[in-house]
Amino acid sequence: MKKSAKVFGTICGILAAVCYGTNPLGALKLYAQGMQTSSVLFYRFGLAWVILAVVMLIRALPRKGRRVETLRVTRKEFGVLSALGVLFIFSSLTLYLSFHVMDAGVASTILFTYPVMTAAIMALFFHEKTNWITISSIVLSFIGVALLYWGDGTTKLPIGGVVLVLISALTYAVYIIVVNRSQLKMSSFKINFYVLFYCALGMLVYSFLAGEPLMLPQNATSWFYVGWLAVVPAIMALTLMVYAAKLVGSTATAILGALEPLTAVLIGVFVFGEDFSLNLLIGIVLILVAVTMIVVLPGRVRGQKDKRTSV
Repeated sequence: MKKSAKVFGTICGILAAVCYGTNPLGALKLYAQGMQTSSVLFYRFGLAWVILAVVMLIRALPRKGRRVETLRVTRKEFGVLSALGVLFIFSSLTLYLSFHVMDAGVASTILFTYPVMTAAIMALFFHEKTNWITISSIVLSFIGVALLYWGDGTTKLPIGGVVLVLISALTYAVYIIVVNRSQLKMSSFKINFYVLFYCALGMLVYSFLAGEPLMLPQNATSWFYVGWLAVVPAIMALTLMVYAAKLVGSTATAILGALEPLTAVLIGVFVFGEDFSLNLLIGIVLILVAVTMIVVLPGRVRGQKDKRTSV
């Protein structure tokens, strides 16, 4: 793989992590206005799907010098896309439910256990080689996230919330691996068109099963935050994550995700007025060091062959 492709993939991984880390910003604002989890996620996924439908319509128009992309998929591709949709439904739903029982910043930091899960799954089931750089990056990131979580050292965790976030982390780790290993020969827009359709449909089913009738956003502010959730942590994060997973691999993409809890903590400090302690400062520094190691040191993550897929 060309160096420029790896650089582009790394940049995509960083931006995907930052975008996904803004989930609490929109979710907490909508919760404060009385919207339930099913409604927040349905409108997030539904609006994102509509936007991508327009994008796919434009990409289907004949244009000189560009390949026309249709929505047609093979039976195998349909199966993979279905699996991705189900995985992301569970990951998003469990994370958003955890926001009701613990601080969103805390939930986002615990979510960062998914790089460890990704590395473990890749090593155990796909025989991916690891080196000291990968291991050191994971350890530093994990310590940094722990410091972000503890803050002033007095936080107590609800077990139910921890279980929800760990399920979210596991399903997100598997999602990244499936994207990387599936060799889907289609654009990230097409992949996410189907994934978001499944997610919106899944929220309709969950709304019915949970007895939570869907609520329309009540004002312009609510629609703004719905739009934010649809564009930034949905379309942008998912699209950039597909590029990153294909170009730099599952493990590297997951480690770059250290910037997600960092983003969540900064949002908590500057938007919701949470305290900025010494632990937070040290945690941020450790995370940045870990990300820098995985990005700039040579031979950092190996064991994954180049995937010649369309992005």
